[in-house]
Amino acid sequence: MATVFKIYPENPQENLLDKVVETLRNGGIIIYPSDTVYALGCDINNTKAMEKLAQIKGVKLDKAQFSIICNNLSHLSDYTKSIDNATFRLLKSHIPGPFTFILEAGKNLPSAYKGHKTIGIRVPDHSVPQLLVEKLGNPIASTSIKDEDEVLEYTTDPELIAEKYDHLVDIVIDSGYGDNVASTIVDLTSGEPEIIREGKGQL
Repeated sequence: MATVFKIYPENPQENLLDKVVETLRNGGIIIYPSDTVYALGCDINNTKAMEKLAQIKGVKLDKAQFSIICNNLSHLSDYTKSIDNATFRLLKSHIPGPFTFILEAGKNLPSAYKGHKTIGIRVPDHSVPQLLVEKLGNPIASTSIKDEDEVLEYTTDPELIAEKYDHLVDIVIDSGYGDNVASTIVDLTSGEPEIIREGKGQL
């Protein structure tokens, strides 16, 4: 059964954040809030956890398109190919925020991402995921929680999320109601920004 932690962005409790990070380090799966929708996440360096995350989403790991959650742009050079100044300026002016930026994958991506030519990078404007990444010391693999309901698309109530994923994840972080609009996905691999999915962010 999943443990539910109430952690709010205005005053996140250090001891609870530390427990979440410990769970991530031990290969656990978490559900966490962001500046858009609630999402599933795990440590990108733990292949077993990545496989479990793919299983929950019903895809094979090598086909999974998990973005990575960073707390700032310092991880960019670790996981992406070098980018030009214009791209860096664009990222800097929209991060943190409700965007997922697709960039060319670098050589240092963990083994679970091997073979991927691109990677989605996201820095949510929300203190909880930012602090988790900071404490963990590396990004979190992430995928939005979709809803089977065609009308809703995303579940916003953390209590309902905890009920549904109770036996699939280790921790659910309840930060109050989430948004029901996902991030805007912007492809930056061609040199010109191309919006792949219109979401919450305005480019």
